[in-house]
Amino acid sequence: MSATPHALSHPKYRADIDGLRSVAVLSVVAFHAAPDWIHGGFIGVDIFFVISGFLISTILFSNLENDTFSLREFYARRIKRIFPSLLLVLMATYAIGWWVLLAGEFAQLGKHITAGALFVSNLALWSEAGYFDIAAETKPLLHLWSLGIEEQFYILWPVLLMLTWKRKYNLLTLTLAFGAISMALNLKGIAKNPTATFYSPQTRFWELLCGSLLAWASLHPHPKAAALKGTLDRWIHRMLYRSLPPGDGKALANALALAGAALLALGFLKIRAELGFPGKWAIAPVLGAVMIISAGQGAWFNRVVLSSRLAVWFGLISFPLYLWHWPLLSFARIMEEGLPRADIRLGAVLLAIVLAWLTYRLVERPIRFGTHNRLTIATLCVLMAGMGALGYYTFRQNGLGFRMQSQISQALLDQTVEPSNTRLSDGSCEKLLNFAMGPGAVCLTNSSAPEVLAVGDSHAMALYSAALLGKVPVKTMLIGNHGCLPLMGYSVQDGALNKNCNALPDQAFKVLDRYPSIHTVALATRGPFYFSGQGYGMEGPSNYSIFALDGTKTSQTDMFHKGYSQFVKELLLRKKDVVLVIDPPELGENPKGCLFRRPVSILEKPVSTCTQDKSKVVARQAVYRELVEQIRTDNPALKVYDPIDLFCDDARCYGLRDKKLLYWDDDHIAVWASELVLGDMRKRKFLP
Repeated sequence: MSATPHALSHPKYRADIDGLRSVAVLSVVAFHAAPDWIHGGFIGVDIFFVISGFLISTILFSNLENDTFSLREFYARRIKRIFPSLLLVLMATYAIGWWVLLAGEFAQLGKHITAGALFVSNLALWSEAGYFDIAAETKPLLHLWSLGIEEQFYILWPVLLMLTWKRKYNLLTLTLAFGAISMALNLKGIAKNPTATFYSPQTRFWELLCGSLLAWASLHPHPKAAALKGTLDRWIHRMLYRSLPPGDGKALANALALAGAALLALGFLKIRAELGFPGKWAIAPVLGAVMIISAGQGAWFNRVVLSSRLAVWFGLISFPLYLWHWPLLSFARIMEEGLPRADIRLGAVLLAIVLAWLTYRLVERPIRFGTHNRLTIATLCVLMAGMGALGYYTFRQNGLGFRMQSQISQALLDQTVEPSNTRLSDGSCEKLLNFAMGPGAVCLTNSSAPEVLAVGDSHAMALYSAALLGKVPVKTMLIGNHGCLPLMGYSVQDGALNKNCNALPDQAFKVLDRYPSIHTVALATRGPFYFSGQGYGMEGPSNYSIFALDGTKTSQTDMFHKGYSQFVKELLLRKKDVVLVIDPPELGENPKGCLFRRPVSILEKPVSTCTQDKSKVVARQAVYRELVEQIRTDNPALKVYDPIDLFCDDARCYGLRDKKLLYWDDDHIAVWASELVLGDMRKRKFLP
């Protein structure tokens, strides 16, 4: 293979592909800034994957066949393309974090900077939490997961192609085989471990490989394929026009581009994280992008819409815009201790656009298209290594706590950190059970012979976190699903989207059949949230609602009562002790605001007292408590535990106790509070 500098040939520039990049990046930005406006905007990343696979594979296939491929040259060009903008954003993020973030937050940022510099962000984030989790919104470098997958593809795919080409293997067969394997792993994995499937390179490579297949087809048009395209073109022309088909392929190209655009539009509007993404739903954006690219520059949509000056301009700055927008939005959320006002989010987006343009003009273009020499490449690599080392040092030094002096201890701040291993399943629990939990479901255990089965939503996960972390000696297995109630004959939906909550009771019964050691079933859910139509405190209206699986229309409270009561009845018939834990009071505000005023904020806010009137808590829970009493009346053997006295006195409810936070967010209790509750339950014989 030739190692001559600048030996690599590149595909002819297509303005419409830059326009497609603009669609991808703007959809992602819109989703992050206003997720309620464009629910499926995150599929813009999948569009990027297809574009990257197409362009990179076009370079690889053509240069391998022309004997002009140089692995060194390929990676040198990748470094000049990726490193300058990424370095700038990493340095800026670190600088902002220095002034804004507390020690624990800054330590996590350091870890993510190291992962970003090594292009393994997807793997680091995989071990922490999911892309759609609440905690994800306060990770300024969360978005680098996609860059990690792309760079891992850029590292592996050229080497694999080069080795197989030397051995005279068929590159098309190789691409098809690896794409099919990756797709199969994606479809299989989404049911077992959606978080791993989202972040794993082996379950996302098929999207880039679809672009690779398109690249091969573009370079090697098959006579039969050409004949088929001609037939389709003539048929489409006759369907639309009275004149004879000209045979120029425009009718087919226009149809492909418009159909692809329709698929993308449908994905933006209809695809939601709760559906189980990527899975089969990723086919829509991938296929849409493939159709648009395959239509070519001559298609009306590509020529008029995607090749317009504005679309191309956003396409040219798409990479730095993608890099800048999320840290700005995330820092805004962090400084505001919650979702910022719409004008603040809009300001962050506009600032990101300005910074992206400046980065493109002053950093990216001069380095990417400037003098090509080894010194430039070496300097970029040294700077990236240095940035990674700085991030790692910050992480190991626990966030450099000397940066800011606060009236509160780090131990107090640590109380606000979510115990990530109580929110994510690592797969071990499913292996013990030998069945898949399904999208969004969580399975956790601290014992191979559990005595207590906890069932519920994320509040159940928080409530039993102390047991699952080994801080309370209760042999516990937990199964649950975020935003799900354990109802029989009923389920929960988020807006118009049905959640797979109806599987929860059946999964509980399977666990009981599998583990005769379990003698207590403990139920815990955020009861008032599901039928009140309203969050609490800082939260807005709730989109969650209960519906009957048989289509029967009754009130939300009636369905809650009947579904919950039936589940309890079935558990009691199995001769199990059943304990229903009344939901602890919701705090209604970010607990960090109870401890300090952040060193840098957008809008000045006073430090909260972190207390609330008990009467308001009681009013919030009144209907829920009446329903619990009805369920107990239906099932006299049911035990009901009420933890309210651990959080409230006669007049007030508190977010702090003994100088420790009881909550890690506005409604989930902290691990220390879990210790209090579970300890009291054991003392009062509700738990063994």
